[in-house]
Amino acid sequence: MSQKAGGVAAGQRYASVFRPGLYQGKTIVVTGGGSGLGRCTAHELASLGAGLALVGRKLDKLQAAQDEICRIYPEASGRISLHACDIRDEAGVRGAVADALARHGAIDGLFNCAGGQFPAPLDRISYNGWNAVVQNNLHGTFLMSREVYTQHMRQHGGAIVNMLADIWGGMPGMGHSGAARAGVWNLTETAACEWAHAGVRVNAVAPGWIASSGMDSYDEDYRAVLRELRTKVPLQRFGTEAELAAAVVFLLSPAAAFINGSVIRVDGGVPNARHSWTLAPAERGEAYNGFPQYEPPSLFSDD
Repeated sequence: MSQKAGGVAAGQRYASVFRPGLYQGKTIVVTGGGSGLGRCTAHELASLGAGLALVGRKLDKLQAAQDEICRIYPEASGRISLHACDIRDEAGVRGAVADALARHGAIDGLFNCAGGQFPAPLDRISYNGWNAVVQNNLHGTFLMSREVYTQHMRQHGGAIVNMLADIWGGMPGMGHSGAARAGVWNLTETAACEWAHAGVRVNAVAPGWIASSGMDSYDEDYRAVLRELRTKVPLQRFGTEAELAAAVVFLLSPAAAFINGSVIRVDGGVPNARHSWTLAPAERGEAYNGFPQYEPPSLFSDD
């Protein structure tokens, strides 16, 4: 099944399943908002009326995302702020959150999307490589969550959504990321208990194989592996960025008001596949892609 977007107009608005104006008057912080899953989620939130504080290491990526959003949603002009910082840096995170609050006056939601990893077996991961991934995926999530909580949500409530991965049963080939994401899982459950009294809900999404631009960062050997993975998914396809974003938008919304400490898997059922069961070719099924500006990774260009 092709993952291509289908040649839609560059200025077409997001086709969200959520009601218009759902996030009017609300401000959401999105880390990693300049590309991939963060960019897609930022588009959906903007289409629903949200103010955005986009956080990332590279200001040019954040600026490109802001320009794109404001071109499609002129009404979003003036309610998007950009905050360039390394989420592994405590002082930088503290300053970015303070700046977002000064700009918007409130932070109603946080999507901890930023992260990164590289494929390697455990015995070939250096300490520096291990540390970089764990700091980015785990420490950065903690620092952003803590600062948003202590600087605003402890007094006003809010919702936090963290990023996990398909970590169930281990993560061979990416043990550093698996360990970090498992730590985020436990962090999510702990914060859900400790911060609930303040009206703060903390949940997570766990994407499986999503056909996002991040796949293009891998070398050709791993790209070849990725091309074959759809046959291991019960739904027999990769997910779209919009399918992950929809889960995030739901968890940040009032409809999830009694959901706390939970994880939504967005993986097509991969952990449910068993060696004792041969997956049949998909006979039907339709991917949801509400994001007209979605561009599939180049590794699927021959699909």
